[in-house]
Amino acid sequence: MQKEINEYRMQINRRKFLSGLSLGIGSVALGSLLIPDLFSGKDEDAILAGLPHFAPKAKSIIYLFQNGAPSQLDLFDYKPTLQKMFGEDLPASVRMGQRLTGMTADQKKFPLAGTMFNFKQYGQAGAWISEVLPYTAGIVDELCIIKSMYTEAINHDPALTFFQTGAQVGNRPSMGAWLSYGLGSENKNLPAFCVLLSRGIGNGQGVYSKLWTNGFLDSVHQGVQFSSGDNPVLYLNNPKGIDKSDRRRMLDRLEKLNEENYQDFGDPEIKTKIQQYEMAYRMQTEIPEVTDLSKEPESIVKLYGPDCLVPGTYAANCLLARKLSENGVRFVQLYHQGWDGHNNLPQELVSQCKDTDQASAALVTDLKQRGLLDETLVIWGGEFGRTNYCQGALTKENYGRDHHPRSFTIWMAGGGVKPGIVYGETDEFGYNVAKDPVHVHDFQATTLHLMGLDHEKLTYKHLGRRYRLTDVHGNVVKNIIA
Repeated sequence: MQKEINEYRMQINRRKFLSGLSLGIGSVALGSLLIPDLFSGKDEDAILAGLPHFAPKAKSIIYLFQNGAPSQLDLFDYKPTLQKMFGEDLPASVRMGQRLTGMTADQKKFPLAGTMFNFKQYGQAGAWISEVLPYTAGIVDELCIIKSMYTEAINHDPALTFFQTGAQVGNRPSMGAWLSYGLGSENKNLPAFCVLLSRGIGNGQGVYSKLWTNGFLDSVHQGVQFSSGDNPVLYLNNPKGIDKSDRRRMLDRLEKLNEENYQDFGDPEIKTKIQQYEMAYRMQTEIPEVTDLSKEPESIVKLYGPDCLVPGTYAANCLLARKLSENGVRFVQLYHQGWDGHNNLPQELVSQCKDTDQASAALVTDLKQRGLLDETLVIWGGEFGRTNYCQGALTKENYGRDHHPRSFTIWMAGGGVKPGIVYGETDEFGYNVAKDPVHVHDFQATTLHLMGLDHEKLTYKHLGRRYRLTDVHGNVVKNIIA
C-alpha cells in the first residue's frame, strides 16, 4: 500500500507544484474580492446544522409522476359545458390569445371536446371522478385533489424538468437531491433518493438522468436508478472470483489512496467518492432483501394486482416504493410513461388507467393499514394538463388533446395534507384557473414545508449566489395542510 502512495506522490513534480501554487494564490485573491464572506467560516455545514427548520409533517415522499400529462378533463375535472358545446369553437374570450404549441398553432378552429367517459361524485367532498379510475374513486376521502395547478412550460422536456428541478433548463438539483442534501436518509445502508421507471402502451415521452441529477450538489445526492432485471442496482454485486472480504480489502486500500488525493488537492468530490463506495458496499446486504417482492403475502398481491410480481411494471414499482420508503429511503421517484394523448386519447387513456389506477390506490391503502400514511407524502400527477379542444379531427368516439399548461390536476395523500378535499377550481370550459391557483413553485414550496423545510432557507452557494429549489418564487399553500 505504501509503495502505491509513494508512486502517486512522485507524479507531482516541481513544475506542477509551482504552477498549482500560483493559480491557487490568484484564485484566493479573486475569490476574496468577489465573495467577501468566502473565508468567514459560514459554510454549508452551518446551514444544514439547523435542519429540519421546524417539526415535519412527513418523513418521506413517494412521487408517482405520470409522464406525458394525463388529461384532467377525462379524469378529474368534469365540465358539462364541454358536453353541451361539443364540436363548437373555443371562444376567443376564453383563450385570450394564449400561447399554443406548434402542433395546434396552425389550426383555424379549436373544436371543444367533451369527455366520452362518465363521471360520478365520491366522498365527503363530492369529488368528480371518471369511470376509468374506479380504485382512485374508492380512496377519494384520503386524497387532497388540486384542480388549479398551472405552469409556464408548454412542452414536455422543459415542463418535466421544471417540476423536478425548479428550472426549465438542466443542471439544477432535483427535488430528491435537495431532500437528500437537507435531510439525508434514515437508513445508512440505503440511498436517500431512489428512482423507478415504467412504461405503458400509450404515446411515451422520454425521461432522462437529468431529472434525478444532483446538479451542483455533491454527487452523493444523485438519485439511484433501479432496473427491472435480476440486479436492481447495476454493478452492485461483486464480480466472479471476488468475495466480500476481497471487496472490503480493496475498498480500504482505495480509501487510503483517495484520502491521500484529498489531502493534496482538497476536492470535496473525492470525499464523495469514498462515501459512494461505502454506500455501495452496505447496499449489497440490504438491497436483495428490500427488492424481493416474492415474499409479499397474498393479500398484498391482491391489493396491488398480479402485475406487482412482474419486475418493471408500474404495480411492481409502487410496491417496491412502499418497501423502500418503510426502510428509510427519504424520496422515491416513480416515472410512468405513456400519457401523451395527442390522438386516440380515449383508448390510450383506458390502458394507462388500467396500468396505474389499482396500484396507485393500493399504495395509499397499504401505507394507511401499516400506519405509515400519516408520515409518508404520496403525490400523483404529470407535467401539465391537456386542452379542452381537440387536436386534429374530432368524433365522439375519438379525439386527441394538445398540451395545456394553464390548468391541470394533481393529487396528494398523507404526509400532513388535508384528506378528502378538492382545492381550486377552473372555469366552466376547464381552460383557465378560476379559484386558488397553485404554481409549480408553490407546489414545491409546500412539499418542502411538509418535510419540515423552509424553501427560502434550504440553499446552496454555487458560482457566487445561493440557489434553491424554488429559485426566487413560491408560496406555501397553507389551506391544504392539515
